[in-house]
Amino acid sequence: MLTASESASRSNLPPDDALRYVLHNEVHARPSARIRLPALVISVAVLNDGISRETECEHLRRLPGHEGLLLDAMQGNFLRLRCAGHTVKWERHSEFTRYAIVQPLPASALLGASEPELLSASLVDADWLRHLPGRTVAAVKLVMLEHDISRPDQALALGQQWFGGRTVVASMMGNAESGGHSMVVTNFRLLPSGFERILVIAPPGTNPTRMGRISQRLLELEVYRLMALRGLPVAKDIVPVLAQAEAGLAEVTLKLEARQASESELLDTLIHVAARVERATAEHAYRFAATQAYDTLVRQRIAELREKPIPGTQTLGEFMQRRLSPAIATVAATAGRLASLSQRIERVSALLRTRVDIATEQQNQQLLAKLTHGQDLQLSLQTTVEGLSIAAISYYVVSLLLYGAKALKSAGVPLNPEIAVGLVIPLVLWSVWRATRRVHAKLHGRA
Repeated sequence: MLTASESASRSNLPPDDALRYVLHNEVHARPSARIRLPALVISVAVLNDGISRETECEHLRRLPGHEGLLLDAMQGNFLRLRCAGHTVKWERHSEFTRYAIVQPLPASALLGASEPELLSASLVDADWLRHLPGRTVAAVKLVMLEHDISRPDQALALGQQWFGGRTVVASMMGNAESGGHSMVVTNFRLLPSGFERILVIAPPGTNPTRMGRISQRLLELEVYRLMALRGLPVAKDIVPVLAQAEAGLAEVTLKLEARQASESELLDTLIHVAARVERATAEHAYRFAATQAYDTLVRQRIAELREKPIPGTQTLGEFMQRRLSPAIATVAATAGRLASLSQRIERVSALLRTRVDIATEQQNQQLLAKLTHGQDLQLSLQTTVEGLSIAAISYYVVSLLLYGAKALKSAGVPLNPEIAVGLVIPLVLWSVWRATRRVHAKLHGRA
C-alpha cells in the first residue's frame, strides 16, 4: 500500500510497463529461509509436466491449518507455509516443482550416530509426501548441525561415521583465508527410501540466514545436476538416428557427384533424410539446450560454495564435475552433430537445387530453340502464302479486267482486250503488293 507521499512521487513518472513489477520482484522470487541448528531439511523435486497450479494448490491444502489456501497465493512461483513445528516451502520452476520441509533435527541424528534413521522423524505425513503431484526427479534429506570444525580431519571423521563409515566426499565452504565457515559431507548415494543424504556441519553460533543460503545452494545444486543429466539418455537414443541420417546424406552426395541417379530420385531421398533430422531437432533441441542451461547453473552453484579441499577426500565440485562433465560433453557433442547434420543437408540441398536449375535452364534453352525454329518456319510459310495470295488476287483482278475489256469491245470500243489487259498486269501486281504492305504496316502499328 503506497503512502500519500509515495503516491504523489509516483504520479511524477510515466505509466508503468505491464511487466515492470513482475521483473523487479523476480530478484525476491525465491528468498532463502532462516534455519536454526540443528535442523532437518527434506527436499523433494518432482517434474510438473502436465501438473497444474490448481492440482498443486489442492495438495498443499491437505496440510493441517492450510485448508483455505487460495490459488492467488501461488502466482509468484514461491510460497512458504508455516505449520506446527515446521515450515513447508513450495517452488515452481519451468520443468519441476520443489517442496522443502524445514524442521528440527531429532537428537538421535546428531554427530556420533551411525546411519541414523530419519524417515520417521518427518513432521509431515508420509502419505502427503508419497502423493506429491508429479514424478520424483530428486529427493534429499539435508541434515544441518553444530560442531567445532577448527580441526577439519576430526569433524570429517565424525561425518564419515555418520554415513556408516562409507566413502564420502567433503569440503570446507567459505573463504579460504578464514578456514571456511562450514563443512559439507555426502556420498551421493540413493537409500532404499529413495532419498540421498547431505550433512552440513557448522560451528556453534552460525547465523541462521547463512545456513538458509547454504541449504538453498546445496539443494539446488543436486536438483540442477539431475536435470542436466536428463539430456544424456536422449543423446544416447538419438545416436542411431543420426548415424542413419549421415549415411543417407553421404549416399545422396555420392550419387550427386557421380550422376548415378535422377534429380527427382535424389530429391526424394534427401527430403526423407531432412525430415528425420528436423523431427529429431524438434523433439530434442529443447532438452539439449536445457542441459546446457542446467550445467551452467551447476557450475555457478559450485563456485558459490567456495570450496576448500580437506586432505584425503575429494571436494563436491571435483567429484561432481569429474562425472558430470563427460555426460555434458556427450550431450553437447550430440547437439553439435545434429546441428552440423542439418547444415550439411542445407548445403547438399543447395547443390541439388543448382543441378536442377541448370537442367531446367538447359531444357528452357532447348524449348526456346524449338520455338524459334518453329517461328522461322511459320514466317517462311507465311511469306510463301503471302506470295501465293498476291498472285491469286492479281489473277482474279486481271480476269475481271479482261472481262471488262471484252465487254467494252463488244460494245463497239476499238480495243484488243488481251493486249490491253496484258499491259496492265504489272500495274495490278504492284497495286496488290502495295496494298498487302499497307495492311502489314497497319497491323504492326496496332501491335
